[in-house]
Amino acid sequence: MTTPKNNTPRYIKIAIDIAHRIYEGEFKVGDKLRGRSTLASEYNVSPETIRRAASLLQDMGVVNVSQKSGIFVISAERAHDFIGKFSEKNNIKKVRARLKSLRVQKEEIDKKIEESIDTLLEYTMQLKRIDLGCNYELSVPADSRLIGMTINELQFWHNTGATITAVKRDGEFFISPGPYFQFEKEDMIYFICIEDNLVRVKDFVNR
Repeated sequence: MTTPKNNTPRYIKIAIDIAHRIYEGEFKVGDKLRGRSTLASEYNVSPETIRRAASLLQDMGVVNVSQKSGIFVISAERAHDFIGKFSEKNNIKKVRARLKSLRVQKEEIDKKIEESIDTLLEYTMQLKRIDLGCNYELSVPADSRLIGMTINELQFWHNTGATITAVKRDGEFFISPGPYFQFEKEDMIYFICIEDNLVRVKDFVNR
């Protein structure tokens, strides 16, 4: 049988299967389908389930149901239309499920890209320190005067002779921070200065 494999109610699956059998010529227009009890036994369901399936097919113009005479096929074309409508609906569900899956995958990919960029920036900063030989890093302690103040307010270069190249905060890099960048506790400051000014920078940050 061609019953779809999904969560569709059983009576709808049976209606679709009967429609397939009508369209494929097993049941011809004018034929009387087997009795409800026989169909119920064939599909291993209750007669009530067969009644609901037949009622659905009647609503779609595929069969005619008579309380006394039984179930008669009236249109193979309508059977084909019914199958098509169900297939379109089923395909839409599949596309929606696929889109949902792709959205989840996109979020995971975006997260991995962001992590890779952060890693790349960190490696870049490490390489700069190695190549330049005068690029240093210093963490902002909890009692530092820098906390809550901007680079401009601190007049960092004027007081230290050092140029800030980047600040790392909670794993995120701020490259070449502007004059209004405000420091927070445990920020990692990357800076360039001559070796003679290194002590000045440490004293300025730590006091």
